[in-house]
Amino acid sequence: MHSSKVEFAGSQGAPLAARLELPEGRLKAYALFAHCFTCGKDQVAATRVARALTGFGIAVLRFDFTGLGGSGGDFANTHFSSNVDDLVRAAGYLRTHFEAPTLLIGHSLGGAAVLAARHLIPDVRAVATIAAPFNPDHVLHLLGKNRAETERKGQAEVLLAGRPFRIQRQFLNDITAQPQAERIAKLKAALLVLHSPTDELVDVTNARRIFDTARHPKSFIALAGADHLLTKAADAKYAATVLAAWAGRYALGPGGRHDLPAGQGRTARDEHQVARASQGCPRPGTR
Repeated sequence: MHSSKVEFAGSQGAPLAARLELPEGRLKAYALFAHCFTCGKDQVAATRVARALTGFGIAVLRFDFTGLGGSGGDFANTHFSSNVDDLVRAAGYLRTHFEAPTLLIGHSLGGAAVLAARHLIPDVRAVATIAAPFNPDHVLHLLGKNRAETERKGQAEVLLAGRPFRIQRQFLNDITAQPQAERIAKLKAALLVLHSPTDELVDVTNARRIFDTARHPKSFIALAGADHLLTKAADAKYAATVLAAWAGRYALGPGGRHDLPAGQGRTARDEHQVARASQGCPRPGTR
C-alpha cells in the first residue's frame, strides 16, 4: 500500500485535507470514503477499511469534511447538504487527476451522505453504508437539550464525543428537510448495507429501512458483535473484506478495472506518480 496526502477545495471554498491510499499492485477501482458525524478521515474505521481495501486493488480517497480534522472552514457554517457537496468535490478531484470513483462508502452519517451524493456523481456504480441511519436527522438526538437552545437562539455550543462544536439553526433546518427515502428508492446503483445488530448508537432497524426502501441489486451483511465505530481491528477488516468481494461484482469495469484506464501496464503507484508529476508535484521520497 502507498499512502499520500492530497488537498482540494471543498464546497465552501476551504481546502480539504485528504489521504489517498493506493494498492501496490494492479489498480481495479477508485472509491470515496465518507467519515462519521464530527469524526475525521483518520478515525479508526475509515483508516482500517480504506487500507484493507487497497489489498484488493481498490484505491480509496478519504478526507475531512469542511471544518473538521485537517480541513479548513468553520464547522458551524456546515450542514448535511454541504457534506454532500464536499463529496461531489472529492469525486471531481479524482475524476480530474486520476479516475472517477465508481464506489462510495459511508460510515454512520457519512453513509447517509453517500446515499444522497450518488445522484450527483454519475460514474458511481455501487454504494456501501456502514452503521448508517435511514434519515440524516437521526443525529439530532445527540444534541439533547441544546437542540431547543439552537432553535431559540439561532446557535448553541454542543458537546459531541467529548469535544465542543457550535451548531447553527441552518444545520437543523437542512438536516430535517432531506428527501432521503426518495433518494434511496431511486439510487440506481448496487447497494451494500453493513450494520451491527448490537449497534449502540444507530439501531439496526435503520439498516432494515434502508434495505427495504432500496431496489435490487442490494445486499445486507450483519457485523455481528461490532460496535458503532468498528473499534475492533477484526471488525473493520471483516467489513473491508466483504466490501471488496462485493465491489468486485458491482463497482469494477470490464476486465477488472475502470472504463477509463490511467495507463496500461502501470501499477497503481506508477499511475499516481505520473499524475503528481503532471501537477508539478514531486514524487514520493523526493524534494
